Amino acid sequence: MSASESGSVVRRILLGSQLRRLRESRGITREAAGYSIRASESKISRMELGRVSFKARDVADLLTLYGVNDEQEREALLSLAKEANVAGWWHSYSDVLPGWFQTYVGLEAAASVLRVYEVQFVHGLLQTEEYAHAVVSRGMRGASAAEIQRRVALRQERQKLLVSERAPQLHCVLDEAALRRPYGGRKVMQGQLRHLIDLSERPNVRLQVMPFSFGGHAGESGAFTMLRFPESDLSDVVYLEQLTSALYVDKPEDVAQYERAMESLQADSPGPSETRDLLRGLLQLT
Repeated sequence: MSASESGSVVRRILLGSQLRRLRESRGITREAAGYSIRASESKISRMELGRVSFKARDVADLLTLYGVNDEQEREALLSLAKEANVAGWWHSYSDVLPGWFQTYVGLEAAASVLRVYEVQFVHGLLQTEEYAHAVVSRGMRGASAAEIQRRVALRQERQKLLVSERAPQLHCVLDEAALRRPYGGRKVMQGQLRHLIDLSERPNVRLQVMPFSFGGHAGESGAFTMLRFPESDLSDVVYLEQLTSALYVDKPEDVAQYERAMESLQADSPGPSETRDLLRGLLQLT
């Protein structure tokens, strides 16, 4: 996977945020901006959120509307628009990948730090093939064997990120419930626990388990993922997955609350070494 592929989603978000800042600095409404490029207000909103691809003509027209006449500045933003349209490897899985999740996969591939709290099951980047197959099969009752295998293959493709040259730091807190809930039977769970022990030894993976014995904790609102990017002008994003869509949170005050929750989860959970002991204990009980 090339850097241009993984960075395309981030470039879309960067360009969108810059267009939003330019529009707001001129006091121009989304409706007026949409009218100038023969588009709707909602199209401008999606562009500014980095949810759609950019046409060079639209970007050029918006820059003119926003008073950006400096050729160097215009060219930089138009080049960003061109780079933002590079298709990532995950687009080949569009037959089984919802549009809202394509955005997440692109962000995941571009992040330098991923901080995750999971409750229901082991995080997708840490799943064995057998465990992933069991999870997908349970979640997609009635799906064909071919479709299930495609989704498992997609998950395995995502996992290459952790061993790539540009591997991010992954800080994952798993609720003990995710490890106690059986998927695929005894052998599958044993294999998954061994896999977690092995992965936790990797220098870029920090794995912790929040035990039942701790009681109530900072993750009471449910699972979430925080993504940090190497680009200094791109803020952290919190990803919240729902049944048929996803929410991307980037307002600083909201992100700060999730930051505090993650810090509390990490501080209150046993450290990586103690977590490995906990995993070994669960393995013996399985």
